[in-house]
Order: sequence, then C-alpha cells, then structure tokens
Amino acid sequence: MASTASSAIELDVGDRTIRISNPGRVYFPETGATKLDLVEYYLSVGDGIVRALRDRPCMLHRFPKGLSGDKVHQKRLPAGAPDWLPTVRVFFPRYKRHADELAVRELADIVWCVQMSTVEFHPWNSRAADTESPDEWRIDLDPMPDCPWSRVQRVAGVVREVLEEIGAVGWPKTSGGRGMHVYVRIAPRWGFADMRRAALAFAREVERRAPADVTTAWWRRDRDPKLLFVDYNQNARDHTIAAAYSVRGVPEATVSTPVEWAEIADIEPRDFTMRTVPPRFAQLGDLHAGIDDAVFELDRLLEWAERDERESGAEPTDLDEG
Repeated sequence: MASTASSAIELDVGDRTIRISNPGRVYFPETGATKLDLVEYYLSVGDGIVRALRDRPCMLHRFPKGLSGDKVHQKRLPAGAPDWLPTVRVFFPRYKRHADELAVRELADIVWCVQMSTVEFHPWNSRAADTESPDEWRIDLDPMPDCPWSRVQRVAGVVREVLEEIGAVGWPKTSGGRGMHVYVRIAPRWGFADMRRAALAFAREVERRAPADVTTAWWRRDRDPKLLFVDYNQNARDHTIAAAYSVRGVPEATVSTPVEWAEIADIEPRDFTMRTVPPRFAQLGDLHAGIDDAVFELDRLLEWAERDERESGAEPTDLDEG
C-alpha cells in the first residue's frame, strides 16, 4: 500500500493497482466503519465473494455519501470504469433497453466497485455465457413483519428435509436481514419461466409440510403477517438478491453469510457483521466452496409443477405474471 495523497491511497489487488479516494469517509455512522474498512472487509473474504459473483450480471447498490445519503440501484457499470473491468450486456424487455452490467472475474473488480461507493452486490442467478439460462436456484425464506426468527429456523429444517428427499444439495446463508437464503446449483438447461415454476412447486411442498409456519400467497395483503413467505419469485428473470458475503446497507453493517445447516438452530443473523465475518472466514473458509460440484436437475420439480397446475387449473403462463 502506498500513499498518493492525504485523501487517497493506492492498493495492489492481484495484478491491479486501485486508487481509493476518501478512504476515511464514514460509511456506517452507527459503527464508524469507513470506506477503507469496507474495502478491507471485501479483501478479507475475497475467495468467497468472487465465487458468489463470478461471471454473473450484477446490480450494484451504491451509497455515494455513505448510509446517511441516498442509495443508488445501479444496473449499468458506473461511468469511468477502467477497460479491464469485465461486463456482460443484458436486455430489459420492459424498457426495451440494454445495459452493460458488471460480471466479476477477480477481486480487483469488486474493490474498484467499492471505490465507487458500492456497498451491496446483487447478482443474477445466471452467468455471462448464457444469461437466459439460470444455473442457481434460490430459496428465499422471507419473514413477514411479525414472523419470529424461530419460525425461520424451523422452516429451514423443512427446506433441508425436502431438498434431501429430492437429491438436491442446499447451501444456506443468512440474508443479512431477518431471513435466510438457500442456494442450489442447477444445470443451466431451463429458462427463467421453468425455473420459477420449479421454485413455486418446491415452495408449495414446504407449505404443505409446515402450514402453520409458511405461506406462498402471492399478494402481500393475503399473507398472515406472522408467517414466513417462501419467495419463489426471486427466481424470475432479472430478480436479484444480495450475494453471499455481501455487506448490507444497514446501520449494523450486517453480512449475508454462509452457514452450516447444523448452526442454524443456534445463530442470530445480527451476529454476522463486517467485524465478525472476517475472522470466521479465516477460520472456516468459504462454506459455499463446493457449490459448483453439486449440480441438480429440475425434472422432478417440474413434474411437481405440472401436477399442481393440473390440480389448480392454472396454465404455466399464469404462474409468470407475478
């Protein structure tokens, strides 16, 4: 690390040198964590955050003035990006526009984005080689306002049970908020519509097994505020959620953190922060390191989807309107 000015430093990240301006700017007033602290956090979990983002179109949640200022949801890469920063062009049918989004290949890509005030990284569940074929099924356990953490923990156990029965390996993580995510690597043989149908079929099976805890009601007004919503729509095209190891833009600087299934009964999601996750990562490594070696085929879930559609009288296209 070499100082270039009182208001900037330079960091060597792999083969790149990245200038960090205003390293002492406080991004998290409640904890006092600075821009440089955020950079150092991402450096400390480098293998994990790169694995979570590699080759995926990625939306950036930027806070140019820290959490005390406005939040910017940025699909396009910020202006001034260096030529070496990798991107992938994606199309947004609703707006009839394209955007060149970040597609991480190395840790320097992430550090440059933090220099540009990025706090959160929200990747697609598909990769640059074929953005229309997802390779990641995301099970989002989203608690309603009055849903206790104990209910999230209980439903996570049901999710694990169903995954094991269908031969899928789930990789759980805290959301960085009040919920949990479970990821499953899938073969990229299906489009987003089928991915969402499969995710809905799985969510309904979890609901059948835990009806006192779970809802799959699409409209928020129809959900009991004490229940947990299994948000299957996170598998729709261009829907993104915070990556594993992404810091969240909240005062406590919580982190979406991979966990072991056996830990879930005892953890508190607020315990995983910018301060606590680096020593955990140094001790345990990336708990999602094996995710690419456990690929699941969606055929059985799509059979469940067809069964549910027959029983409900819904057409598959009806399930894509949410």
